[in-house]
Amino acid sequence: MPEIRKPSKEPPGPVVFIVDDDLSMREALTDLFRSMRFDAEAFESATAFMETANFNRPGCILLDVRLPGVSGLDFQVQLERIGSRMPIIFMTGFGDIPMSVRAMKAGAVDFLTKPFKDQDILDAVSTAMERDSARRQQTAQSEAVASLADSLTPREREVMGAVVRGLMNKQIAFELGISEVTVKLHRGNVMRKMEVRSVAELVRKAEMLGDGVRLPVS
Repeated sequence: MPEIRKPSKEPPGPVVFIVDDDLSMREALTDLFRSMRFDAEAFESATAFMETANFNRPGCILLDVRLPGVSGLDFQVQLERIGSRMPIIFMTGFGDIPMSVRAMKAGAVDFLTKPFKDQDILDAVSTAMERDSARRQQTAQSEAVASLADSLTPREREVMGAVVRGLMNKQIAFELGISEVTVKLHRGNVMRKMEVRSVAELVRKAEMLGDGVRLPVS
């Protein structure tokens, strides 16, 4: 009999993390987002959020400025230190301009003053979700390119760096102290392993890798 395969479990969808010490606000926002078919999880403090939240899920954080213990603005700094890149939307009933400027300079998507309209918070969350999705897509693409680059030999990485710098085969051969025929061989391997058909494509992928494949300028 053919093997019956169970359907693979889909990864969880985007979530709105709500961090606010006001129970009525947490409940109201949770109801709002779920009515719009957004998954939502609510926490009364930064500590509670850190204990149970799944940082690997796509989504965003709605963060109250005034929280028991660690303030929202200080928590924003802590999240950055631990490597979280999840977009943050601030909420406050006591906001001022310096506070909002500090939050936005640190990367917040928006800074909303309570009471706010449902549409305002929904618009802010949609923007944050789009930003998070774009970042995750870019990260996935960069990781895929890095995986391809890991298959290159040290010499192929040198040749790739030289090609990206715009050197011709004869120049690469002179710089690396190898024959032009050998350069052509390595260059062909690079194009195949990096899954590109043109130098322009190779340059774009090299840019995603940063300077790791570039040769020092002599």
